[in-house]
Amino acid sequence: MAKPSVEPVGAAEVEFDHECDVLVVGFGAAGAAAAYEAAAAGADVLVLERSSGPGGTSAQSGGELYLGGGTRVQKACGFDDTPDDMFAFLTAALGPHADAEKLRLYCDGSVEHFEWFRARGVPFKESLFDAPGWMPYTDDGLMWLGENAWPYNEIARPAPRGHRPETPMFAGGILMDKLIAAAAEAGAVAHQDTSATNLVVDGAGRVAGVVARRFADRVVYRARRGVVLTSGGFVDNEEMLADHAPVLLGHDKVSDGTSDGSGIRMATALGAATRRMASVEIALTANPAVICRGMLVDGLGRRFINEDVYPGLFSHRAVQHQPGPYWAIIDEAGHDEIDEADMWGVRPKHAAETVAELEGSLGLPPGSLEATVETYNRFAERGEDPYFHKDPRWLRPLKGPFAAIDPADGFFGAGRHGAGTGAGGFTLGGLDTTVDGEVRNNSGEPIPGLYAAGRTASGIHGEGYISGTSLGDGTFFGRRAGRAAASGNREAGG
Repeated sequence: MAKPSVEPVGAAEVEFDHECDVLVVGFGAAGAAAAYEAAAAGADVLVLERSSGPGGTSAQSGGELYLGGGTRVQKACGFDDTPDDMFAFLTAALGPHADAEKLRLYCDGSVEHFEWFRARGVPFKESLFDAPGWMPYTDDGLMWLGENAWPYNEIARPAPRGHRPETPMFAGGILMDKLIAAAAEAGAVAHQDTSATNLVVDGAGRVAGVVARRFADRVVYRARRGVVLTSGGFVDNEEMLADHAPVLLGHDKVSDGTSDGSGIRMATALGAATRRMASVEIALTANPAVICRGMLVDGLGRRFINEDVYPGLFSHRAVQHQPGPYWAIIDEAGHDEIDEADMWGVRPKHAAETVAELEGSLGLPPGSLEATVETYNRFAERGEDPYFHKDPRWLRPLKGPFAAIDPADGFFGAGRHGAGTGAGGFTLGGLDTTVDGEVRNNSGEPIPGLYAAGRTASGIHGEGYISGTSLGDGTFFGRRAGRAAASGNREAGG
C-alpha cells in the first residue's frame, strides 16, 4: 500500500480556505510558545492541532522545566546558581555532542525564560524535593536532576534545576493549561481535528502555507509570513524508528500517540536537512527511591553506575550498554525508609532471606549477585563506593531480608503501548534549525518561510538527556521561532 504523499504543493495549484500571518502546526508546549510570541508580536496566528484538543504529549508529561542560572526559586531554596555552571553541567549530561550554540543561548536566557513562565501564570512553589526521583510525589517547585551526583558534581558547582509547576507527580497538564490560555489571550486561534499533510510553496520557493485534512475534508491554509512546525518527533512511526533510532524498537513509547514524524517528513520532502536523528530519551522504570538505597544490577548481577545519578542516565546506560534483564535490589531496612507515595504502587515480586536465594530466584549466574553485594557492603562500611562513586548519603551495607523489583512491572504508564520491557522513550533528533528556528536545507541555507521547534527540530541535545530539557528547549526555541516567523515578509506567499 502506497504511503500518502508528503511532497510539497505549488501555491498556484491550490485555493486557500484560510489565511493568516503565521501558521503553527502542533499545539503542544513548543507550539503554544511559538503561537504566543507570534501573536504578541502583532501577527495574525492560526494553530493547527490534529487531535480534538490541544496539549499533546506535553500535557501528559511530568512537567519538569530544566531552568537555572539563578532563578527566584533556586535563590529561595538557598542555591546561588550561574549560567556558566548550568552550561558546564548540561554540556556533559546532554553529551557527547550537545549543541553548544543553542545550549549557550538557553543557559544565558534561562532566568528570563523562567520569568516568562511565571508571567504566563505557571505556579512554582519555592521549596526543594531533596532526593533522587523521576518526579516528586510532593508539590515542591524544585528538584535535583543529577547535578549533585558524580561525575557532574566535579564538573560544575551543583545546583538543582528541575523546576516544576506546583502539583504532585504529573505537572504537564497545569503547564499546558497556562500556555494554551496565554496563546489564546494573545490572539492565536486553534483549528482542531486538523492534520497538516503537505507544505505549500510559492513560485519563489518560499513556504506559503500547508495542505491539511480535517476528517474527510481537504483544507488549505495560506501563511503570509511563515509556517512553524511543532508537531512532535517520530517515536510513533515504526518505519522511521527502524531507519533512524532502532534502539527504541520494541520498547514503550513516551507519547500521546501522535508523534509520527509528519512535520519532519513534510519538510524533508522540500529539501530540509535533519540532524542527530538517532538521539533518543530512554526511561527505564526502575524506581530511583529504591535503587539509591540499594542497587541496580544487570542480567549478570553486576552494578554498572552510581544509582543516585539522574534516572535517564542510568536508563541509557542499561538499555544501550548492559545485558538485561535489570533488577532493583533493596533490603528491608531501605524499603521501609521509602514513603508509600514514592513507591508508585509497585511491590517486589521476589524476596529472600539471603542474597544467594534471591540470586537463584532471579535466574542470575551463580555467585554473581553475591559477589556484587559483598563488594558493595565491604566498601559501604567505610562510606565509600570506589567503583561508581555513589554519594555517601545513600551508602550503607545491605542486610537481609532482600527484595528485587523488575522495572518491567513499570509505573507512570509504562507498558500502556503493550511492549512491557520496562523501558520507553521518545526521539530527540529532527530538522536542522538555526537558533531562531529557521529550517535549513542540505546546503545549510534557511528555507524561506519555514521554521520548526520542539521535538520536530534538533535542539540542545547530543547523546544524553535530562528531564525538563525537552519542555525547556521546546518552549525557549519555540518562542524564538514564533518571533522570527512574525517578523517575516508581510507580502510573502502567493
